[in-house]
Amino acid sequence: MNRKNNTRPSLALALVPIILTLGVLGIQLFYYKDFTPHVPLAIGLAITAFIGWFQGYRWKDIEEGSLHVVSIGLQSIGILIVVGMIIGTWIASGTVPLMIYGGLKLLSPEVFLGVAMLMCAVVSVSLGTSWGTVGTVGLALMGIGAGFDIPMYWTAGAVVSGAFFGDKISPLSDTTNLAPAVTGVNLFDHIRNMMPTTVPAMLIALAIYLLVGFNLISMQVVDTSKIDQITNGIAQNFELSWVLLLPAVLVIGLALKKMPALPSLFAGAIAGGVLAMAYQGASLHEVFTYMQSGYSLNTGIKDIDSLLNRGGIQSMTWVITLVIIALALGGALERTRCLEVIVEAILKRTRSFGSLQTAAIGTSVATNLVAGDPYLSIALPGRMFAPAYRGKGYSTLNLSRAVEEGGTLISPLVPWNAGGAIVISSLGLAVGDGSFENLLYIPLAFACWLSPLIGIAYAYLGWFSPKATEQERANWKAQGDAVQTFSQPEPSYRAVPAAD
Repeated sequence: MNRKNNTRPSLALALVPIILTLGVLGIQLFYYKDFTPHVPLAIGLAITAFIGWFQGYRWKDIEEGSLHVVSIGLQSIGILIVVGMIIGTWIASGTVPLMIYGGLKLLSPEVFLGVAMLMCAVVSVSLGTSWGTVGTVGLALMGIGAGFDIPMYWTAGAVVSGAFFGDKISPLSDTTNLAPAVTGVNLFDHIRNMMPTTVPAMLIALAIYLLVGFNLISMQVVDTSKIDQITNGIAQNFELSWVLLLPAVLVIGLALKKMPALPSLFAGAIAGGVLAMAYQGASLHEVFTYMQSGYSLNTGIKDIDSLLNRGGIQSMTWVITLVIIALALGGALERTRCLEVIVEAILKRTRSFGSLQTAAIGTSVATNLVAGDPYLSIALPGRMFAPAYRGKGYSTLNLSRAVEEGGTLISPLVPWNAGGAIVISSLGLAVGDGSFENLLYIPLAFACWLSPLIGIAYAYLGWFSPKATEQERANWKAQGDAVQTFSQPEPSYRAVPAAD
């Protein structure tokens, strides 16, 4: 495409597709109380394409832009498919039921939320995937929470806090690799620079969960008969043995060996299928069915059946189609230069370092809200804001932290985002009946939204905000990156593939 034939949209025109998309989305979600954002986002894609046509772009140009960003997200779609398979086989094998059984026997309601957050954080750091953690350990924790009569949204908030924070600082995570890649910093320097916000946010969240456990949940009368009913029901329908934890151990072991996420998770799905045949008496054809359509069980105990009847590739089609549409919308907004114009307008209005850091975080959050994709929310501001940090003499480590916090951590808090969709789907937070009660997990995922706020406070106070070193300045020159000012941003965002 020859961009000389296409004028840049004005700021007002660039905002039109975003405002109209959010308007249609709001009508669907809040007026009709229908939590299916697919069609509103598809309409947003059509509006963006029309704006592009009005500016002089051909449909082929917009199509190429959309497909380019969709191709960047194919790894995410692959992970979603395999997570669906894992959920099916890990339930069928007894791995998830064993985790629920053991948790109900060993944990107490008072410490449950805090332990749930820490457990998900450890597993997510080990696996390098928040989505895989939510679909496996997170699912088991939802069952334990149900046994303790803890509201689903409290348990989900703790699971999301731990899983996405673990993903944020894991060197095996694709988003953790993407953020330093697009900002031009070292991976481990990036991880170290996130600790000043990560540690306080996790400690505050842990304190809140423990306070809630000891002051509110402990005051409730736990129905021990319900716990006994769940544990007895699991014991009657599954052969339980510590061997059933081998699929989880295998996946974590492969991750620690730095194997890519997809083959590691697929190995876990296969291991679950093997144990389903060896320990639970499932046939090979049944295992294939569990992988495709999910596990099905009828114990007569509502809490068990509602929790364990899930999984399979088909259970992820709602999420996968949402991810594809959201990615296509993000690609169209990028190709028509709407996002570029908006980001440049923001940059022109930032003067202090605090306002710059706030703008970078805010742009990542806004991209999560509009485009529905955590990768785009990291890559776009990561590329567009880098010259401004260099122009002010600040290390782009500040930027890599900003986009990680506004991208990775906020994605699960946006229901129509890929991260939010996988949380709602995997944890059974159904909202299709018009009730949004379970979406209370969003404000209760304390660690996810506290970290960006702490980062903004640091920027204005001048704490943990490193200036560019001589080595970093030398690297910029070696890479041919001239130090630019706010009025000279890089020409356009280009998504960078996430590393395995």
